[in-house]
Amino acid sequence: MHDDRRMVESRLERAVSQFVHPARYPLTVPLQVSAWHAPGEPVPVQEALKAEYRPFETGGEWGGPWSTTWFRFQGEVPPEWAGRRVEALLDLGYGGAWPGFNAEALVHDRDGVPVKGIHRDNRWIAVGAPVAGGERVELLAETAANPDILGNGFRPTALGDRLTGGDTPLYRLGRAELAVLDEQVFHLDLDIEVLSGLMHELSTEDPRRHEILRALERMLDMLDLHDVPGTALEARDQLAHMLARPAHASAHRLSAVGHAHIDSAWLWPLRETVRKTARTFANVTALAQDYPELVFACSQAQQYAWTRDHQPQIWQRIKDAVAAGNWAPVGSMWVESDTNMPGGEALARQLVHGKRFFLDELGVETEEVWLPDSFGYTAAFPQLARLAGVRWFLSQKMSWNETNRMPHHSFWWEGIDGSRVFTHFPPVDTYNATVSGNELARAVRTFSDKGLATRSLLPFGYGDGGGGPTREMLERARRVRDLEGSPRVVVEAPSAFFAAAEAEYGAAAPVWSGEMYLELHRATYTTQAATKRGNRRSEHLLREAELSAASFLPAAEYPYEELDRLWKTVLLHQFHDILPGSSIAWVHREARETYRAVAEELEALIASACPAGDGEDGDRILNASSFDRAEVLDGRWAQAPALGVGTLSAGLPAGIAPVRTASSPDGTVLDNGLLRITVTPDGLLGSVLDLTAGPVGREALAAGTYGNLLQLHPDHPSKWDAWDIDRHYRRRWTDLTAAESVTVASDGPMSATVRVERAFGASRIVQLLTLDAGSPRLLIDTDIDWQESEKVLKAAFPLDVHADRSSSEIQFGYVQRPTHANTSWDAARFEICAHRWVHVGEPGYGIAVVNDSTYGHDISRDGSTTTVRLTLLRSPHSPDPETDTGRHRFRYALQPGATLTDAVAAGHALNLPLRRTAAAPAPPLISLTGPTTAVVESVKLADDRSGDVVVRLYESLGARTTCTLHPAFPPTSATLTDLLERPTTPLSPAPDGTLTLPLRPFQILTVRLRRE
Repeated sequence: MHDDRRMVESRLERAVSQFVHPARYPLTVPLQVSAWHAPGEPVPVQEALKAEYRPFETGGEWGGPWSTTWFRFQGEVPPEWAGRRVEALLDLGYGGAWPGFNAEALVHDRDGVPVKGIHRDNRWIAVGAPVAGGERVELLAETAANPDILGNGFRPTALGDRLTGGDTPLYRLGRAELAVLDEQVFHLDLDIEVLSGLMHELSTEDPRRHEILRALERMLDMLDLHDVPGTALEARDQLAHMLARPAHASAHRLSAVGHAHIDSAWLWPLRETVRKTARTFANVTALAQDYPELVFACSQAQQYAWTRDHQPQIWQRIKDAVAAGNWAPVGSMWVESDTNMPGGEALARQLVHGKRFFLDELGVETEEVWLPDSFGYTAAFPQLARLAGVRWFLSQKMSWNETNRMPHHSFWWEGIDGSRVFTHFPPVDTYNATVSGNELARAVRTFSDKGLATRSLLPFGYGDGGGGPTREMLERARRVRDLEGSPRVVVEAPSAFFAAAEAEYGAAAPVWSGEMYLELHRATYTTQAATKRGNRRSEHLLREAELSAASFLPAAEYPYEELDRLWKTVLLHQFHDILPGSSIAWVHREARETYRAVAEELEALIASACPAGDGEDGDRILNASSFDRAEVLDGRWAQAPALGVGTLSAGLPAGIAPVRTASSPDGTVLDNGLLRITVTPDGLLGSVLDLTAGPVGREALAAGTYGNLLQLHPDHPSKWDAWDIDRHYRRRWTDLTAAESVTVASDGPMSATVRVERAFGASRIVQLLTLDAGSPRLLIDTDIDWQESEKVLKAAFPLDVHADRSSSEIQFGYVQRPTHANTSWDAARFEICAHRWVHVGEPGYGIAVVNDSTYGHDISRDGSTTTVRLTLLRSPHSPDPETDTGRHRFRYALQPGATLTDAVAAGHALNLPLRRTAAAPAPPLISLTGPTTAVVESVKLADDRSGDVVVRLYESLGARTTCTLHPAFPPTSATLTDLLERPTTPLSPAPDGTLTLPLRPFQILTVRLRRE
């Protein structure tokens, strides 16, 4: 019997592949083809319509990397085809293992109106159903020659940039025909596929499996393989009863949602994503005409905006589909961003700009965050989601964990402040499902919440330019809607699934508290350091620009349009393959150029609101941080209130000791009365003595170790070059101890600096170790010409503290992580993400390491020594073979004796340097008082252009507090709002205009103040 079963299966496989599948199109005629190879970058269809086309033969080569060829296909439907369903079949010469990573095209009619996209697994264009016969057909296809960057695995390739990709054609034009689609054969093919797929997922003990096998055998007996169209109907009759038997009452329910995850940039540049979205969106809106049950979930407001601006006809079809219920805007964010590295305000603005776009343009209040592919999820997100009016969260990526499996598929996710959002991970373990039998069975088999719930979500459709859902997927969904042996599959909106799932779990839903750390892709905290620096600098310049404009300009002159555009540019570049550094060279080359332009424009906006000083005594300074500042600036003493303007003076004030230097054969000593730093003759930190800790001070470095020790490791992940840093990298390293020179560059009294020059491999590095008068921290400025290949550079600080946990800044607070590896969950966190600071300590004493652009860290403990290492640079070869080759500048600092409050303040100081200004002294527009841990995140004018002042603040240390907010004007009204600045709770200012604001641990408040 076993051999008989295998014989039937082999017979079936051959019959389908050799006879049934080809018989779907029994009649064909060729189309005439002509082509125009567009020079340079893509052009609008209006220009292509006017171009000169030349005859082109099928089989002809076309398409140098990243080029565009416009093909014109012309023909006539044969009269004898009258009454049949006729389609154009276009084969661009696709390659690759998955649609969306090779040639694609957007097909237009003769007038240039978009029809639909064509892709490797979706090659047809409807001509008529039925046709009358004799119709003239003319189609114009904008065809993209996108190279398959990862087609050869993770080997280096020059194809990732148009500047290096060359012009050798990548493709040959294949099929270009008009064809009759035999609908009975088409449906027979799918009947067989669905039943065969189900059969192979049923156990050999299940009678249903054997019943399906015998039905398929009878179908084969009925089918004449030399006349498949003529016998397809009878063959289908043999399967009808197998497809008609209903699912079991206890069958799992899958909510199938059409989807097309389109990376806003990745193995293609941003400009190509503009076209990928147009192709897919045209596809989906056309498909909905034939399958009215389709619901397509689409995220990323940026992609909608591109379609609105570049493809108005497709945009109108989207709006119509939204109104008809075929299209579900989801996600609530500007892009599907990384969530580890964007700053707090940036993550809030992702939600603000995303939600507002969907509301303003489509009239839809989105209620879910849709991040299937981002590389881990910050513990700050639940609170931000709730403050934006979001109820639900979806991800898929956590199924990629290398070590530990997330314990639930649906649960409450709790953030650092206690806020919760109902969260779902589809157990199908893909966001590109095809509704195959294997996928459906996997969704049921892996569902971890059996007994608590009976439903999960199935996102189906080809992503990344693959065209989204296909008619074959929807046909499969129709067949498994109620089919014995299969889960029930119902095509419906994500909101319908989430509402039902949340209600089904009720109070029994489990809780996951804190960050969702992805045990994979840990190198994304470091790869493409220039992109990360550009993001960090842009975020802080945006803060300064909004504060300056709100503080010093009349409301009528506030630069709303400019700030809105610049924010959206920065938010776009936080997409989860741009900011993490996992895109091709072209993307990061453009990102560096964009960040330079953003910085120039923001500096100009700041200067227009807060003019720069002229360098004379009496100049003033702007302090954009949330902490009062007193420090050295350009060799003078600067003092300024938080968020306000202060003064510069020539000498040190009373009580501030000058910096003194002393040199000996044992090294150079820098001493400012707070710290005594010893720099060894080879430029390492031999001692960092905290003079304020007890009568004799306290050494910050562990005995027998050196601080700021640069360590070079080989970096060869087993897979995913740009994405991964594998734990085996730790087993080999080189300590960079040899120095070409160690010199005193300045010796006080305001500042003292030791300059250290090193060379290693083909790289050179210059570090300036600076101690300022009155400063509790040592600054380390690094200038490096990085020329290494497949290496990772770390800066190590072995610290004499016994810390079981480290604290790392995240958005609107911090998280603690173990420094040990007691459990597999602890061990998997061998590389972590932090924002501006990390802090390690023991009761009564702590040390902070602060940075201005570094996100990747590793922190470990060996006995009583806790070592903090910053991950500075990497040099993977894929998908960008020259990753980070070249010049880099960054700054980090060591602050012994630091509390968590000190760490927060130091992070602000390092990332928001004091700015010289000629602005007149005046009270800050907004200030906080009280013994408080509250921090101001942003000060701006309201987005509705009312002139209201909006202040976002948060509790920074996880402690209840009360602060008093002082506006520099008497507010006529005050209210708490959501992130979109919509009122939630009225506030009552005191007679002097102040507001007393209690905050729970890590709570975020947005306050809106009306002024005359």
